[in-house]
Amino acid sequence: MIDEQEKGERRYPTPQEEQDPMPLTRDFKETVQARVARDPKYRKELLREGVECLISGDLDTGKAILRDYINATIGFEELSDLTHTPTKSLMRMLGPKGNPQARNLLDVIAHLQRAEGLHFELSLKR
Repeated sequence: MIDEQEKGERRYPTPQEEQDPMPLTRDFKETVQARVARDPKYRKELLREGVECLISGDLDTGKAILRDYINATIGFEELSDLTHTPTKSLMRMLGPKGNPQARNLLDVIAHLQRAEGLHFELSLKR
C-alpha cells in the first residue's frame, strides 16, 4: 500500500499500518453509542460491567463505563430528573476526578437498573 504525499513523494506504510490495514473511521464513543442503540444484550452487559468494576474497587473504570452507558442511553438530563440531582453534579461525580458518595452512586445505579429493567444481586464466590 503506497500513499502519495502532498509533495508527490511516495511513502511506504509503517509496520503498524501493515498490521492494521483498516483505519478507524469512527470515534470510540460513537461506536459504543451505536452498538448500545442496536444491541440490548450489549447495553445490559455494559451496565453490568460498570457496576462490577465499581464493586471490585476499580472506581475509575466503573465511572468511565457508567458515563458511556448514560450518554448512550437515558442521558444525564433524564438521569438528573430521576435522581433529583443537578446534571452537572452527576457529570462531575462520574468524571475522572469525581469522588462520589456511596449514597449518590447507589442511587444512580438503582435508577439505571430500573430504566433497563434489571436487578443486580451479589453472590459470594470462593
